[in-house]
Amino acid sequence: MAQPPIPFNHSAVVGAEYDYIREAMSSGQIAGDRTFSRKCQAMLEEVLGVRRTLVTTSCTHALEMAALLLDIQPGDEVIVPSFTFVSTANAFALRGARLVFGDVRADTLNLDESKLPALITPRTRAIVPVHYAGVGCEMDAISALAGRHSLAVVEDNAHGLFGKYRGRWLGTFGSFATQSFHETKNITCGEGGALLVNDPRYVERAEIIREKGTNRTRFFRGEVDKYSWVDLGSSYVMSDVLAAFLFGQLEKWREVQAKRRTLWDRYEAALAAWAAKLGARPPIVPAHCEQAYHMYYLLLPNLAMRTALIAHLKSRGVMAVFHYQPLHLSEFARRWGGRPGDCPVTESASDRLLRLPLFFSMTEDQQKHVIESVTTFRS
Repeated sequence: MAQPPIPFNHSAVVGAEYDYIREAMSSGQIAGDRTFSRKCQAMLEEVLGVRRTLVTTSCTHALEMAALLLDIQPGDEVIVPSFTFVSTANAFALRGARLVFGDVRADTLNLDESKLPALITPRTRAIVPVHYAGVGCEMDAISALAGRHSLAVVEDNAHGLFGKYRGRWLGTFGSFATQSFHETKNITCGEGGALLVNDPRYVERAEIIREKGTNRTRFFRGEVDKYSWVDLGSSYVMSDVLAAFLFGQLEKWREVQAKRRTLWDRYEAALAAWAAKLGARPPIVPAHCEQAYHMYYLLLPNLAMRTALIAHLKSRGVMAVFHYQPLHLSEFARRWGGRPGDCPVTESASDRLLRLPLFFSMTEDQQKHVIESVTTFRS
């Protein structure tokens, strides 16, 4: 009997998600900032030790909130990696910022901290490190550089929830950090995100921006007798139905991480010899980083080999996918003058990187089939 197709990702129920959704529905109140939104926020605040967590409709919207909180204006410059999802850049471009694209390190594919000083100008306002694959950026160097130049740090931690850098949780270094709960992430509610506010100066305004620019949150706490429009904002509040699902996942975060670690470690052990023989490179995780086990990828020697491996895996019912295209070479980013060769590591990795299936409900037999399919490939 043929092996059923193995998807790149598959969402799973890991705990009491259905029970919590029924509880939310039976309460008759399923808008945002209700029971389960507050439970999710409280749990993240307690585990991570952050000042304030606000669950949002997406990580994209959390990034947009960060740009509003920093009062980014037209002409301000924001440094982002070229090797990232478009939302990292879009959030600041929406405020009129000029994006300055930084290259990534050859080992972790994180923003290369050694290249940052040359990118800073008098108009630079913020640095946005992305913890790629849930492996921490070099936050000591980035934070020190930002401090010397009075720049904000916004961590795009879409991949890195429950990962650590030098023993400290990712998402707790910058003034803000953003989380993703998209269906491809370790902890999910389909579509969702969170803004982590580490700087207490921004807490009240973050609540206002998230509630369409009103002080509605203060009204619900009984701090004002009515609420009104007091600032810019938008509708960034997560529905409590989604928050109910999310809370069921968050309760099981240790089990989720443990299962993903098992899968990741099995790939690492089983593919090492094959990768060395073909000149492919597995992920590199520095000893001072405790990764989030978000993805397992391979860097193939060249684009042609990656294309051939994708086709080979597809023929065997395995969905493997590439990742980001260099933002500095995108059609929209031409306005900022990006040229081929500006970010050589990004350009090379983008052509060669291949992600393998890795999801909580993946069975040992499914992973064995993926491994066998990879190791039977010959260039």
